[in-house]
Amino acid sequence: MTEATQKENLPPKLRQTATGDIDINSLADLLEWFLNFDQRVGVVRHPQIEEIYQWKQKDDAAHEIEVYPFESAEARFAIGAFQALAENPTEEKLGRWITDVLQALGDAKQTNEDIAADYKLDQSKSHIEESHKIPTNTERRLYLTSAWLEALCMAEVRFLGWVYQELYGKPFQPVAN
Repeated sequence: MTEATQKENLPPKLRQTATGDIDINSLADLLEWFLNFDQRVGVVRHPQIEEIYQWKQKDDAAHEIEVYPFESAEARFAIGAFQALAENPTEEKLGRWITDVLQALGDAKQTNEDIAADYKLDQSKSHIEESHKIPTNTERRLYLTSAWLEALCMAEVRFLGWVYQELYGKPFQPVAN
């Protein structure tokens, strides 16, 4: 790989304003790069994840859970990532936030794998279609919600972990509780 090609494949630098705040335009450029070039973040653009997200929106509304009308899984992820950074403006707060999201990722992944194994679900197929093999509505909802959370949390941990490294000059390490 040539040096020019390697540079093209690197994420853009995160810039800060004179007051030390994150430059929103550079954050947007960084997010777009991750959506385009990092599979763990770009998963929110996958049709199966979009299908699960749309199901989740409808399911929440049907169960009278407040729904924020994001147009897509990608939009939900992007707004959530920006919001997480705004609400966790220090190294300690962002570290705790990412640690919590990492824990949620582990829990969702384990739940998803356990239910998929119990019912011999093919996770390479549509989660919505495969969920029809699950006999109870409660467990079906748990499986689909876990699948959504796994994708969302994976993308968020990956992206926010990179932002953390850019802001604080060191790799993210989970915070001990």
